[in-house]
Amino acid sequence: MGGLRIAVVSPLYESVPPQLYGGTERVVSYLTEELVRLGHEVTLFASGDSRTRARLRAYGATGLRLDRACRDPLAHHFAMLQDVAAAARDFDIIHFNIDYLHFPVTRALGLPAITTLHGRLDLPDLVPLYRRYADLPLVSISDAQRAPLPWVSWVATVHHGLPADFLRQGDGSGGYLAFLGRISPEKRPDRAIRIARRTGIPLKMAAKVDDADLDYFHSVVEPMLGSDVEFSGEIGDGDKQDFLGNARALLFPIDWPEPFGLVMIESMACGTPVIAFRGGSVAEVVDDGVTGRVVAAEDEAEAAALAIDRLDRAACRRRFEERFTDARMASDYIRVYRQLLQGRAAGRHAEAA
Repeated sequence: MGGLRIAVVSPLYESVPPQLYGGTERVVSYLTEELVRLGHEVTLFASGDSRTRARLRAYGATGLRLDRACRDPLAHHFAMLQDVAAAARDFDIIHFNIDYLHFPVTRALGLPAITTLHGRLDLPDLVPLYRRYADLPLVSISDAQRAPLPWVSWVATVHHGLPADFLRQGDGSGGYLAFLGRISPEKRPDRAIRIARRTGIPLKMAAKVDDADLDYFHSVVEPMLGSDVEFSGEIGDGDKQDFLGNARALLFPIDWPEPFGLVMIESMACGTPVIAFRGGSVAEVVDDGVTGRVVAAEDEAEAAALAIDRLDRAACRRRFEERFTDARMASDYIRVYRQLLQGRAAGRHAEAA
């Protein structure tokens, strides 16, 4: 079958790919570039500082998080959405990654659209909204993500993937435990510090602190820092190889229903096993005993950290290559696109009969 004309619609909070932190926009980048490589005609709707081989429809000079002049990010998203709707006939399929903002337009205009939901869905406020749009086709990024809304129109689960050559297997020679991502109560950096301190293994933390989490950082995390805990703040893609590849293990001590957890597969790509607390997607992503250990309490995490060297880093890397590359992710999405288009075609034929 021939190539598809695909619109990929990204949030505007970060560039595609992000300069620093930004899970959704990073996945959008990996998918977009792989779709282009496979010969599809792709248009990316994203911030003006995005970098892509697709055709870029740019909005603003930078991602909105870095634009100090931005006071109403939704205004920018709705302007973009109007342009997507106006250009809809130019595409076979529109792949939205902006939560539910487009739902009224998608339904009203009958757009050929699929939506990947990237965030948590266990918020009561979401229930009446999704009840009204339960017919729109959705993609989950883990089976666990679906649990709060099992009655919507899930058409597939597509686990994230990243380029096989983006990160390479490291040797863990730094001997430290790593915490990478975002400082927030649900990510439980306090757990990471306690676990590392109990084992006597140094901890390195590279994490973004949002304005909303500054009080938590200053009141809870900052007082726990010490000579055995190095906090370096937010890092970009260029620093991840050394940070993860030199680590003994990644600590992922979450306390919320994690929809996916991109950092887990970044760590696996470096051959660095993950010690993750059970919840959300963790049991789907981590192959316990191969790519890490799934635990339920801090004492289990402590024991896992002390014994983590028993896991084979090469086997960890191989399992990443088997399960979590951008090629596999793009293949899954192309299958979803074609299924949706075939269903729409069958519906039109049935109406005409």
